[in-house]
Amino acid sequence: MTIRLNRRTFIASGAAVAGSTLLGAPAISQANWPNKPVRVVCSFPPGGSTDVASRSYSEFLSRHFGQSFIVENKGGGSGTVGALDVKQAKPDGYTLMATISTAMIQNRVTIKNLAYDPEKDFEIVTIVSGSGGLIVVQPNIGVTNLKEFVEYGKGKKLSMGTYSIGSTPHLVAAELNAQYGLNIEPIHYRGEAPMWSDFMAGSLQIAGGSTAPTMPVLETGRGKLIASIGARNGAFPDVPTLNEQGLKSTASHIRGYVGLWAPAHTPPDILQKLSEALVLGGKDPTVQKVASQFYLEPAIPIAEAKKRFASDSVALIAALTSLGIKPE
Repeated sequence: MTIRLNRRTFIASGAAVAGSTLLGAPAISQANWPNKPVRVVCSFPPGGSTDVASRSYSEFLSRHFGQSFIVENKGGGSGTVGALDVKQAKPDGYTLMATISTAMIQNRVTIKNLAYDPEKDFEIVTIVSGSGGLIVVQPNIGVTNLKEFVEYGKGKKLSMGTYSIGSTPHLVAAELNAQYGLNIEPIHYRGEAPMWSDFMAGSLQIAGGSTAPTMPVLETGRGKLIASIGARNGAFPDVPTLNEQGLKSTASHIRGYVGLWAPAHTPPDILQKLSEALVLGGKDPTVQKVASQFYLEPAIPIAEAKKRFASDSVALIAALTSLGIKPE
């Protein structure tokens, strides 16, 4: 899920997030937390969905606690650079990590010898979900929904753009092939920009992506939206999901999200205090304004986040393993 935003919008708001460094023994509970600035490592570059969510919530947390939450972008390695930084930080509540579910779930299958254990090295605090992804086809093939696309695709070799190996569109291609006997070859790109460029050039019959990068394709009439993935998209609420149109999804219905994590052994009372504040942040008018612009759902409580992360991990890892992906 990649969403673009002018970073100055959040810099002007004084958004921030933070923490400490160096691996240490389990921290002692701190009733007066936070009593100094908190560092939040955003493991992807400025302007994306991770940056948007981390900065909007950090600005709220700064107001709520009266301490600066300072966002530090540390992208690279599909989220691994930021994760390694936070893994090594002292677990005292002063270092947090904003990253996407791909870095904490899919990376376990797609990256060889992953240098962190998403379940043992971190504690999830909350999840901020986006709207369902979008499935777009070439307008000249004359289809408007999944049924018509399946009929069109019978007996043809088709190319489907995905923004990475193991991504949701990759799973969609596999599920369409399995259920309907189609012959869709997933073509993997390093991000949505090159994927949509090739799609608009006509070299892909179908592609899947997130809201903001897909909008120009639809607004210029160079793509036809036929379905959303996982949940109806807030920008196109009348367009049914693939599941509503008959796809028996094993994992593609699981939406990606931005999550907030802390180093393992961070005191539970700090995590709970932070969780409660983040849930309040989801009701804050300033945060809601950003959320409505980018179709982000409110932050959820820590107990709910833990349950979802655990169940999503099991389902997605099983589905990705079945695709025969070889870690790189």
